[in-house]
Amino acid sequence: MRVRTGIVLLVVLLIAALAALNWGQLSTPTTMSLGFMEMSAPLGLVMLALTVALGVLGLAYVLYLQSTVLLETRRHGKEMQAQRDLADKAEASRFTELRTYLDAQEQARTLRVAELQQQLSARMEQLENSFRSRVDQSDNTTAAHIGQLEDRIERRNVPTDINPQI
Repeated sequence: MRVRTGIVLLVVLLIAALAALNWGQLSTPTTMSLGFMEMSAPLGLVMLALTVALGVLGLAYVLYLQSTVLLETRRHGKEMQAQRDLADKAEASRFTELRTYLDAQEQARTLRVAELQQQLSARMEQLENSFRSRVDQSDNTTAAHIGQLEDRIERRNVPTDINPQI
């Protein structure tokens, strides 16, 4: 951009220098034809005025384009900020939804664990009762066998002392 600005400035300075050096010829009146009429005016000054007008129009056009781009950039920036805010809100919403989902999953897991603990306790109690009944049956069976053996021993009239002295 600086090279272009330098070139434009150099051209403007050259035109100004040529106008200053040749002011006499530029201000000399001559007969000009406008197409539909003729008039007497300094042709050089008319051309110089048209050149200045063209430069002013070009400068105005450049300023208009620059301001349009600046306004468009500002509008685009506001739209981008609005989109960012919308994306942030959507992301926050997703985080909230995820948090709710995770809480629901944790509650379901807690209920499942409590149910499994109840089932396990019931099963353990059932097994314990079964074990106790078997132990009782075993005790009763052992007692019955011992009772039978005692009856047999008593019927034989065998001395009850197992270790007889010799």
